[in-house]
Order: sequence, then C-alpha cells, then structure tokens
Amino acid sequence: MQEYTAESFMEEAARLLAERGKEYDSSRGERSMEKTVALFNLRTGKDLTEAEGWIFLGYLKDVRQDSAGGTHKDSAVDRINYALLEAEARFRERMNT
Repeated sequence: MQEYTAESFMEEAARLLAERGKEYDSSRGERSMEKTVALFNLRTGKDLTEAEGWIFLGYLKDVRQDSAGGTHKDSAVDRINYALLEAEARFRERMNT
C-alpha cells in the first residue's frame, strides 16, 4: 500500500499545478479563476472575488472527498492546490486595494 505523506501530496500538487498550466496554455500554471468569477458575476449580478471562487471549488472537492469515503487522492490534491491558489489570490487582492 502506498504511503501518503504531506510531502508526497505537496509534490503531486505542484506537479499537477504546472501540468494544468501547460494544458491550458498558461506559463503560470492554473490561473483560470479570475476569468471564471468575472463571467459568473456578469451572469448573476454577484460580486464574487477570485479568492472566493477558489474557496467555492475547495468545498466542491471536500464534498467529493466525503462522497468517496474520505480518501479520494485526486480530490485531495486538487483541494491542496485550491487552498494555495486561494492564498495567492487573497494576497494579490489585498495588494491591489
């Protein structure tokens, strides 16, 4: 049985973040939330921030993790990345105010 450690999750998360950037043609990795919340806000009249978008997706991954019995590796890795991207967005939003 494979051992899952904090370090192995972080390594996988970093690899996946870089891979997604290549898939979606971004040298900075996965950074689609800003455009996503802009479209959401336009359609709904809401004022969701980029950080709030990452929080929302984090909750989606939590629900999926729970639905899979609590040990769904892909959801766990995605959740780590969403938390990191949320932190990045929060600091960027703070710097821009």
